[in-house]
Amino acid sequence: MATHFYTASSLDGFIATEQHSLDWLLKQDIDAEGPMAYEAFEKTIGALAMGASTYEWVMRHEEGRWGYTQPTWVFTHRALEIPVGADIRTAEGDVIAVHTEMVAAAGGKDLWVVGGGDLAGQFADAGLLDEVWVQYAPVTLGSGAPLLPRTLDLELLEVARNRNFMCGRYRVRRG
Repeated sequence: MATHFYTASSLDGFIATEQHSLDWLLKQDIDAEGPMAYEAFEKTIGALAMGASTYEWVMRHEEGRWGYTQPTWVFTHRALEIPVGADIRTAEGDVIAVHTEMVAAAGGKDLWVVGGGDLAGQFADAGLLDEVWVQYAPVTLGSGAPLLPRTLDLELLEVARNRNFMCGRYRVRRG
């Protein structure tokens, strides 16, 4: 069982615009069944963690429908509207206790820190982030939400090209 930060990034290292938009990403050419693509990755996941901005973007983009079946913890300091029937829990503060709950709920599958470089950084700070998967899109944003606003030492495990995306999977080195 591992904890992954799986995300897409602009070439200049941003995962969203300053307005939390991913429109730049959605118009890119990627093979959903190609190397290191989302569909195969998502099947290995038993529980998710995401920040409130990511959650709100997903809800806007999916017009209020929740598309995940896995239990999800949304880290927030504000009240959020939760769709009926969705297995969503809100959390705030230290990621260690939530990580323990996620492991218990994941049924032996891996964990995914869905969005927010800062949230992934908090998992890394606690020694709980095992891998970083980045799909680099052929676009620059100039500013926005940084990929990982932390200093991390990574080891490259795998690279692939998926149409216009340069994909990398890295192990987080500890110590």
